[in-house]
Amino acid sequence: MPPLLLRGARLPGSDLRDVLLDPDSGLVERVAPCGLLPPGPEELDLTGYLLLPAFAEPHTHLDKALTWDLAGAPPGDLLSAVAAWRAYAARITEEDVFQRGGRAVDELCANGVTAVRTHVDLLTRDGSYGDGDPLRGLRGLLRLRARLRGRVRLQIAVLHVDAPDELLHQALDLGADLLGDCPHLSADPAGSVRRTLRIAAEHGVGVDLHADETLAPDAGDLRLLARAVRERGFVPGVTASHCVSLGAVEPEEAARTAKEVAAAGIGVVTLPLTNLYLQGRDRPSSTPRGLTAVRALLDAGVTVAAGGDNIRDPFNPMGRADPLETSSLLVTAGHLTPDEALHAVTGGARAVLGLPAAGPYEGAVADLLAVRARSVPEALGTAAPERLVFAGGRLVSRTSVVRELL
Repeated sequence: MPPLLLRGARLPGSDLRDVLLDPDSGLVERVAPCGLLPPGPEELDLTGYLLLPAFAEPHTHLDKALTWDLAGAPPGDLLSAVAAWRAYAARITEEDVFQRGGRAVDELCANGVTAVRTHVDLLTRDGSYGDGDPLRGLRGLLRLRARLRGRVRLQIAVLHVDAPDELLHQALDLGADLLGDCPHLSADPAGSVRRTLRIAAEHGVGVDLHADETLAPDAGDLRLLARAVRERGFVPGVTASHCVSLGAVEPEEAARTAKEVAAAGIGVVTLPLTNLYLQGRDRPSSTPRGLTAVRALLDAGVTVAAGGDNIRDPFNPMGRADPLETSSLLVTAGHLTPDEALHAVTGGARAVLGLPAAGPYEGAVADLLAVRARSVPEALGTAAPERLVFAGGRLVSRTSVVRELL
């Protein structure tokens, strides 16, 4: 494909620039002041647009997406959502997961996402892995991963609670990219963490745990994981998602745990939308926000990413599949700066996913988002729907808006 020249884009913190993309290498070839690059065979005028790194979604559940109306889940806490999902999940099929997951990814891509890590349940009936076909959701997402190639990079993490070893080996042999776990729901949290690391190491894949998804200050998944990783010397990437209880402890304790997490090289994914929805329902007065200690983690040097988690399913009836919604909540509820919040859904998210840096900079991966805005705070504040999305130097999505004020 011929190079693609983007004219007149505003880069964060700088003046207008022309940006030349090379679809063959998938990289940004040149960035120069406007008018200095020679005309190209293909050009796009980005006057009025802010050019950013494309978003990466580090934590979602495509197998659950878009089931809120179907599952009939009442508003409730985490355990209520788990029960509602398990009751509905007995009826879903591989094709159902493939179709709904595809619709959800289309929403993500249109909003500027070019890389996604999705968790997928080993589907059970009444919590038992012995009945039915526990791998049907995984097979649906493996089909979707193949269909998305070249547009959205999809990573699949197998999520389980005390599943048999044999089933986990089957899922990874089938093609899952990572092994997930929910130690706080396990009968033996410490044993569950050790087993997950062992099986993942045998397959040479990374680990992404749902850790401490509770406000109980004595929850210990994150510390268990950090110590187990340091003891094993685990090489593939390790991620801890949620980590809600870290935000419920005293600052000194949060800082100590954050240093352990940094020393173990663990990335942390905060999930403000769903955690704000599910957490704190038992505390009607001075209700906690239910977020992890993002400032303590950043101060300790931990790689912090942010995700949208659920897209209108039993765990959350909301969710626009838009990382600008996620980053806006990090500013409002997490007290990050707009630049920090944007990094959590771009550079931080790509780092957690193990992907090279992307952005409008020479030599970077040409996964880019052009959004109609003049600055990062304006982009986060307005979440303007007018967007152009580039993956590997190719335009993969364009949303235009006609507004009439009469």
